[in-house]
Amino acid sequence: MKETTVKRGPEWPLTVAVYVVLFVFGAVQALVGSFQYSRVSGPVPVAALACCAAILATCVLAAWATRSVSGALLPGIAWVLTSFVLSMPVSNGSVIITNTTAGKVYLYGGTLCVVAGMVASFAGLARWSRRAGDS
Repeated sequence: MKETTVKRGPEWPLTVAVYVVLFVFGAVQALVGSFQYSRVSGPVPVAALACCAAILATCVLAAWATRSVSGALLPGIAWVLTSFVLSMPVSNGSVIITNTTAGKVYLYGGTLCVVAGMVASFAGLARWSRRAGDS
């Protein structure tokens, strides 16, 4: 039987494309969340909490899918940059993310969720690589 080897092209363009998509996805989550965070149910900022959970899940799942902490880092950085840029006042005085309970939960809770997602992905990947090394 004759063996044939298939020459594969470089994988870096696909890797770069995946990371660009993750960065854009984090920015889009922040963009949508910045305009929707203020939806509440009574005194509970439900939308802000949902946005925080969404970026946490995005960071953890992106790290799991890419098998690297960079997968969690890029959507997290994009989310933080976009959210904090949108929270800054402009020259005419308007602010998108206001200084309310929902705004604080969205900004600070989301930032903590990004950090938690990175830490969880780092710990999870360390455990996964240790298991892979044992077998």
